[in-house]
Amino acid sequence: MFEFIRVRATDAITSFKAADSIKDVAKMHQEVIVACLQRFGPLGKDGIARQTGLDSNQVARRMNELQKLDLIELTGKEVKSNSGRAEREWRFKPVQQEML
Repeated sequence: MFEFIRVRATDAITSFKAADSIKDVAKMHQEVIVACLQRFGPLGKDGIARQTGLDSNQVARRMNELQKLDLIELTGKEVKSNSGRAEREWRFKPVQQEML
């Protein structure tokens, strides 16, 4: 499992404390986002936020982490954001199971 670095070495000590305090919350957000994409199919960050009750910014901060964990991927399509701008569409990346 990846350990995501959410601060820079030059950041203030308060940033390190904040990053440490968000670890459990970030994990919960990741789980909610993956479940949303499994249930509702491909969505943009604003669509995920709408379905889950998370803030769009909370969703956006987890997407690259989830991509690095190989749980989600970009579809190559764009969808409209809440502001009417184009945003990337994401989907759950099914795990390929080995055949016995």
